[in-house]
Formats: sequence, C-alpha cells, structure tokens
Amino acid sequence: MAHQLTFDLPSVPALGREDFFVSPANSRAIAALDGWRDWPLRKLALCGPAGAGKTHMAHVFAAATGAPILAATALCNADIPALASAPVVIEDVPHIATDAAAQRALFHLHNLSWAEGGRVLLTGIGAPARWPLTLPDLASRMQAANVAMIDPPDDDLLAAVIAKMFADRQLAVDAEVIRYITLRMNRSFAAARDLVTRLDALSLAEQRPITKPLAARVLDNDEATGA
Repeated sequence: MAHQLTFDLPSVPALGREDFFVSPANSRAIAALDGWRDWPLRKLALCGPAGAGKTHMAHVFAAATGAPILAATALCNADIPALASAPVVIEDVPHIATDAAAQRALFHLHNLSWAEGGRVLLTGIGAPARWPLTLPDLASRMQAANVAMIDPPDDDLLAAVIAKMFADRQLAVDAEVIRYITLRMNRSFAAARDLVTRLDALSLAEQRPITKPLAARVLDNDEATGA
C-alpha cells in the first residue's frame, strides 16, 4: 500500500492586537501593558504559564511603543546604552539563570533604563520571585517589578487560543469542534498546544479534516494513557 506523504510545515503565528482575544484571565495584564507610561519603577514583569500569550502581548506592546524585542539570552551581544532610553522588551528572563554575562547585561540595562527614563517589559514563566537568577542585585530588582499575571485560562480564552493555534497552521476548524475539544481536554495552555500539534499531524497523515470523531480519538487516547 502506498503511504500518503505529509509535510510538517511550520505555523506562522499572527501577533497583532486584532488577533488577541481578551478575557477575564488576561484582561488585567492587557490593562497593565496599556498603562506603560505609569509603570511603577518604569518596569513590568509579564508572567504566566507556557503558551499563555506572553509573546503575543509583548508584540502588541512593541507595536504600540516601538519597543524592540530581545531574548534575554541575546543581551550579551546587544547595544545596552542604545536600548536604555526607550521602551524595550526582554523575553524569557528565567532562561539566563546559568548565564552570568547575560545577567550582568540585564542588570546594566535595568539601571541605565531607570536613569534615562526608558521602560522595560520583562517576560517569564512564574513570578519574578521564583526566577532562578544568581546575580543578587539583579534578582532583587526583578523582584521589585510590578507583576502582570496571566491567570489560568477560562473556557472562552482556551477556545480562542485553540482557534488561533489552528489558524496559525492555516487549518479551518469548526467552532463546534473547538468547543468540543475545550470542554474535554486538560485545561492548560501547554496541553492546548500539544493537542493542536497532534491533531494537525493526524489530520495530515490521514488526509482528513479535523472533526469531532478525529478529536475524540486523540482525547480518548489521552484519557487511556493519563496524559
């Protein structure tokens, strides 16, 4: 029997403000970003679980303020003085927990930004008090940041996140199928991302659209394996 060839094409996320769904789970974080001119100490830590929309929010903020977006791991090669006088986004701060040079660069950026009137948006999983930074002065300054926390997803937000993940993969999935998935899956952003990935792969392999029966097969397998 001939096997159907499948192509695992990368998804391209839509990161505009019009693509972002606001719900009670993230509305306070959005309001905090919109109030960037009045941030206490001119910095904000945007926190939440993996897949919660931190990067999307960072792009919305960047579009509104002209802020560049840098991974924390790239700070060693950045022009820190050039970044300090205007808004800037530093993503995934916990990723530099074992990178002393990057931590020093972020500490330098923090201090210069404060002196020159810039704004720093920092992102990471969990609150800054739990970020495993080893430079004490940097850790204390991160912990002093005002925190915008993205809460666990409500039904509407989870459905919107799943719909966006399908759309990013150029998959048209009926709203009733998305609601069916939402009500039966493990309720986390990470679970949503994993489920969409597996449904996309199964749909490609079998050359079938994503329907309730197809979703049920994946969800039933999760229940059987305890996933």
